[in-house]
Parts: sequence; structure tokens; C-alpha cells
Amino acid sequence: MNAAQIARLLEAYPALAAWSPTVRDAVLADAGWFTVPAGTCLFDEGMPCQGFPLLLSGAVQVARGSPGGRQLELYRVTPGELCVVSAAALSVAQTLTAHGVALEATELVLLGPAGFDLACSDPAFRRFVFGTFAERLADLMALAEAVAFQRLDQRLAQALLGRGSPIRITHQALADELGTVREIVSRVLSRFERAGWVRLGRERVDVLDAVALRAVAAGHAPP
Repeated sequence: MNAAQIARLLEAYPALAAWSPTVRDAVLADAGWFTVPAGTCLFDEGMPCQGFPLLLSGAVQVARGSPGGRQLELYRVTPGELCVVSAAALSVAQTLTAHGVALEATELVLLGPAGFDLACSDPAFRRFVFGTFAERLADLMALAEAVAFQRLDQRLAQALLGRGSPIRITHQALADELGTVREIVSRVLSRFERAGWVRLGRERVDVLDAVALRAVAAGHAPP
């Protein structure tokens, strides 16, 4: 890695900036710099973990799949964030428990297993990793609660809010995000359209009545 690349990495991950040049060079000795297009599978369930990704641009969706082809999004990794599935697999030398797919063109640095182990010997980086574990655990608990106790129309309304309008997304992508199947998402979206809350197009959802969607998301009857 050259000086410009290292500068970008330290800007995205300030926890690394405290490293001495000697430690930094040792951590990055077996690191690789990659640029991948949207749709690239970076790692897959049941496979050995090849390294620890640090994102410079783009986004990665981390999800669990089922034998029937359904998947449930666990979280997304964006620049400056960490992938806890990769961290867990490297920490205990186990296979990966989820898969990661680039949602858009993504630039990343991949630390090798030895580099990750050395990085975790630094207290600041170790706190960063454990802090991310705590945040992801809270997110997963909220996801489990939503799946167990909220109706799909509530969760779908929540997913549509806060994205602006129009929302450029497929019904399949929404289904993957919510951990259900496309046919059910399409059925609920059609109901929203009949009510006048959204307008559906090809890979597009226009939000027409955000007030009604917020009511549905909160579990109330729309005004």
C-alpha cells in the first residue's frame, strides 16, 4: 500500500491512527487493496474467513440464507464500520456464519488473519471491535423483536420511511431486507398503493402519504 492509500485508510478508521509506523507496517504487510463491482460476493456461509474487510467506499450487505433461498439481512457495513461476522470467524477460527455481498461498487482493504490478530493486540482497535460487537448485538435484538412481534405491514412501512422519494429498490431487495418472500412484499405494497399511500413502478416506490405510513409503522390506524 502506498502513502495515499494508507492516508485514506487512517481517515476512514481513526482508531488505526494511533499505531506506530512499525505496528502499522506489520498489520498491513499482508493486506490487499480491492475494488469490486456491485453484486460481488465477498464471503459466503460455511467458508473459512480469508481476511478482515475495512471499507473505504461503497456498502456490503451481511445476511443469512435459508435452504429455500430466502435470506435475512443482519446488518450493512459502510466505510469506517467493521464486520462482526468476519471478526468472530477470525477470533475463534471458525467458518463464516453469514454471507456478504457488495450493494454497490466497493473499495476495501482486506487484512490477512495475521494482520487482524496483530491489530487486536492494540487496545484502541480492540475497544473499537468490541464496541462494534455491542452495537450489532443491539441491532440484532431489535431485528429479532421486529420479526417476532411486528406485522409485516409495520416493518415494510418502517423500511420505506426515511429513504426519500422515489425509492429505487426491487420488491426482492425489500423482501431480503425484511426476511420474507417477494410475493408477500408485493401483496402488501399493492395494498399500500390501493390505499393511496405509495405509487409503484419498475424497481421504484414513490411515497405519496408519509403520514399514513408512519401511522402503520407505529401500529396505529392511518388518519
